[in-house]
Amino acid sequence: MSDPEHIYHWRRVDARLTTSGQPSETELAQLKQMGVTYIVNLGLHEHERALGDEATSVTDLGMEYTHIPVAFDAPTTADFDRFCEVMGRTGEAMVHVHCIANLRVTAFLYRYWRDVLGTVEEDARALMDSVWRPGGVWATFIGDTESEALEHRPPVRGKS
Repeated sequence: MSDPEHIYHWRRVDARLTTSGQPSETELAQLKQMGVTYIVNLGLHEHERALGDEATSVTDLGMEYTHIPVAFDAPTTADFDRFCEVMGRTGEAMVHVHCIANLRVTAFLYRYWRDVLGTVEEDARALMDSVWRPGGVWATFIGDTESEALEHRPPVRGKS
């Protein structure tokens, strides 16, 4: 099956990791057909674009589900620590990580790759830069002190 690139801000990271904004019920089934066995959601269930009962939808499809509700205006170290724990236990599973718009996810993955896996800065930042360039609390969250006083910015051109 081909990648469901129609999902908002869809990104294939590698053979076992994909990310996006909020998938629909139909798109969750497409992810299952692709071989995804683990869904991680960093969005809030209360958001207007969130699914009514995503946990049940995912588990009914036979996939595992973890919800780490990250407030967009206040990401925390505890949220990041939980994310690291979850990513560490997914092993070789095919994982799809999403939030509402793939902003939280790409910032978390940037920090995870840089701080936990020791990925080179430019490589760690490429996925995030293809979706957005954080300012404010998100710049603080990722340790980008130069961007803390800035608004969020659009993606870097030329990134996919």
